[in-house]
Amino acid sequence: MTPAPAMEGACDPRFEAVREAFAHNFAARGDVGAAVCVYVAGKPVVDLWGGFADRARARRWERDTMACVASTTKGMTALCALMLAERGLLDLDAPVARYWPEFGQAGKERIPVRWLLSHRAGLPAPRRAMAPESLFDWAAFTGALAAAEPWWEPGTTHGYHATTFGFLVGEVARRVAGESVGRFFRREVAARLSADFFIGVPEGEDGRAAEILPEPPAPRGEPTLWDLLLADRESLSARAFLNPPRSPGEMNSRAWRAAEIPGSNGHATARALARVYAALAAGGVLDTVRLLAPETIAAALVEQSYGPDAVLLIPTRFGSGFMLTMPESAVAAQTFGPNPRSFGHPGRGGSIGFADPDANLGFGYVMNQYLAGTARHPDLRWVALAKAAYAALGVTWEPAPAAGDAAAGRRG
Repeated sequence: MTPAPAMEGACDPRFEAVREAFAHNFAARGDVGAAVCVYVAGKPVVDLWGGFADRARARRWERDTMACVASTTKGMTALCALMLAERGLLDLDAPVARYWPEFGQAGKERIPVRWLLSHRAGLPAPRRAMAPESLFDWAAFTGALAAAEPWWEPGTTHGYHATTFGFLVGEVARRVAGESVGRFFRREVAARLSADFFIGVPEGEDGRAAEILPEPPAPRGEPTLWDLLLADRESLSARAFLNPPRSPGEMNSRAWRAAEIPGSNGHATARALARVYAALAAGGVLDTVRLLAPETIAAALVEQSYGPDAVLLIPTRFGSGFMLTMPESAVAAQTFGPNPRSFGHPGRGGSIGFADPDANLGFGYVMNQYLAGTARHPDLRWVALAKAAYAALGVTWEPAPAAGDAAAGRRG
């Protein structure tokens, strides 16, 4: 008999509905192992975890279990770039080639750093076919991007840089910081804020990593956004996700965990996500730790890209690094609560972290069962948790109906 999932952690009595929604995620929405954390006004009001960290359901999800959060990592990489900019080491409006001279070829000499952060650089995939192992070879991957001609005239449109975002922003950060973005993040953000988040997991921490369970097949006749994007393997959308190609089970390998892929392979607890975004929601400070100045955050949230996405084929909206809320969207993962200044980033399979400055709220949700929802059967696990949290604050939040919500399959 499969043991029933256990739930542990703390929950302010006012937020008991979040606990109930969390339990319902296991009972009815497909969670196997997961955690949720909510900060309000700089204090944790929900910190829950439960279920199992492996497919066999033999290993309990513990307080310090972490999971690969896929593209949720992009928010942390953006944060590093903004910190470097605030310190005067990086000008977001300067050409990338100022910091990375090899980049200034094939028509890319005038691309500013800001276009890397806002998915406007025209480089959602390398031009040449990449070997699978190149995903773990920083020099090979960044070299291919430096040599590549853009897929569209930079700055004229935007398209989600699913894998390349982390390499592009990460290489600029490496050039100006003198160290990898994973090391910079670990020292300047994670360690200072006691946020359990790695971009590049040390081997000694492997035992805390949850086994990632791939998306189960969608109901017949209900394609996910993922299915639609990959239907034509020669399309730009497919190239953005499949060049280099991925192997089954890759996300549970030591090679994947050890590598620094700053747009795709961060490993975190929900508590870590909530703490970082709680700091950003409060103007950049949490528990006396200052990450950014309020004016830096405000500048990063100025809309840079909005409208049809050349890669995802649905509308998206970005500031300088963070995804900005889209209240009108039918895609739940693009609507970070009810307030207009919310921002963050979701990840493929269901994870998410976001900040709501108007509610002074930081939210994090991680899980090991990846889901790719469909229009009729969207993945609403984190949405249910966030709705309950807002209800506890006396705010009713009803995301747009799930028509078209196949994007619960998330960004890669």
